[in-house]
Amino acid sequence: MKRDSFGAHQYPPGPPAIPVLGNIMTIPKTGAWKFLLKLHRDCGEPIFFRGLGNSVLVLNTMTSITDLLDKRGENYSHRPVLTVLGELMGLDRSMPMLPYGREWREQRKLAHVALNPSAVRKYCIVQENLASILALDILTCPEGFFDHVRLYAERIIFSVVYGVDIDGSSNEYVTQAEETMQIVGDAMVPGAFICDLLPWMKYLPSWLPFRKQALYGRSMIETLVTRPFEHVQREMMKDIAAPSLTRELLTLRNNAPASFESSVKWATGSLYGGRYQTWTYATILTFIMAMAMNPETQRKAQKKIDEIVGMHRLPVVSDKTELKYVAAVINETMRWHPVLPLGIARRTDHDDVYMGYFVPKDTVVFPNVCDTYDPEKFIPERFLDPSEAADDPSTYLFGFGRRVCPGKYLADNSTFIAIATILSPNMS
Repeated sequence: MKRDSFGAHQYPPGPPAIPVLGNIMTIPKTGAWKFLLKLHRDCGEPIFFRGLGNSVLVLNTMTSITDLLDKRGENYSHRPVLTVLGELMGLDRSMPMLPYGREWREQRKLAHVALNPSAVRKYCIVQENLASILALDILTCPEGFFDHVRLYAERIIFSVVYGVDIDGSSNEYVTQAEETMQIVGDAMVPGAFICDLLPWMKYLPSWLPFRKQALYGRSMIETLVTRPFEHVQREMMKDIAAPSLTRELLTLRNNAPASFESSVKWATGSLYGGRYQTWTYATILTFIMAMAMNPETQRKAQKKIDEIVGMHRLPVVSDKTELKYVAAVINETMRWHPVLPLGIARRTDHDDVYMGYFVPKDTVVFPNVCDTYDPEKFIPERFLDPSEAADDPSTYLFGFGRRVCPGKYLADNSTFIAIATILSPNMS
């Protein structure tokens, strides 16, 4: 192991390295979390990759994740510098990608005002109505359930965040947003652009394919966050704006700094395609798959809803505390096939030492939350048995420490009411 300025400390263990390239290119572009779990068993904790002037640290246990991302948040709350997606496409202005600092804190504060546990209650009726539409869509056209669930997540976002009613997948907002998020998703894949490993390439001529792609992506991202935001502004000027998170935040502008409107625009725009959107969509789809594979669990959950809610109405968000078995089914769904198993990467702000190992400044850090991954068994009861002491997946799937997703409570309600409504005997 290479010695460093800390003297006796070494880099953490990792796979064998070669000159210049090191071992960083051994990380696969797909299924990386499986590869990293196996490596964890072979090499120990944590795992380290380096090469081409870059370093990556992977944390595979909740102890390590808590020690660094929570307890050392001042150092581990920054985001990696993605040259193409962040700088060239401009996504580094959004809350999930902003470096830890003043602008991030300003956007985070705004998001907390609108998305704290008390604030999201006002959106329950919208979520309940859209959940009933989702269930009816599935009953009417079951083979299209993928599109129905996707549209449900999009309707929630546009209705809650902007007060915009999405009447179908052909809606111009949805079409533009889906293309944009495809661009973002492709650009976020590790290794998608050599420019992310060799940042000097950003100065190459603008006619090169990756530069043209970045310019188009920047235009799409700017439109995604600006167009619905300006719609709300116009509606507010006419005093006809529908209730929404954006409208609520814009009413707080009195004596606000000049950057206030930009912060609101990017804080609200960040919710589309952020962890909230991905988590809601993927969790509901995984739940549908789990019920198809575990019909006894489905019947048990339906029976519990029948007993508590009755046959004369659909579930509502306030039933969540009573529908403990449904909550256990949702927890097991998240644990069974977690969304974003590697989370959203962090970056160290300065050199550090952990477990006797040297962690250099600007190391990209991934929390691999799949250490309890068990694809063969779907057992919701594990969350009802105090002797098992199963961790609530929502405590780690929404991020850690200072970077916990502010849309957690909104997503939790959206997912619960969708799943409870789909399960309801009244919809069968």
